[in-house]
Amino acid sequence: MKNRPYYEKLFDTYPDVVTLPEFREMLGGIGDTTARKLMRENRVQHFCIRHTYLIPKASVIDYVLSKHYAKYKSELKVQV
Repeated sequence: MKNRPYYEKLFDTYPDVVTLPEFREMLGGIGDTTARKLMRENRVQHFCIRHTYLIPKASVIDYVLSKHYAKYKSELKVQV
């Protein structure tokens, strides 16, 4: 089981607030539609300023540690 310090080190090169393309990259290259869906469902805390999504890095880490992400990740492994 990976924990918060693991992800803090993994995402160390990213700024404290990431953009949508950086967020997608952090989650392994998910699609734009999937990333926007996560935000619409309020799975990841974010801010939208003039059509630009800004996501705190801490929120990304919270999401990858969540049960929703674990379920999503396991479903991907089954389909592949």
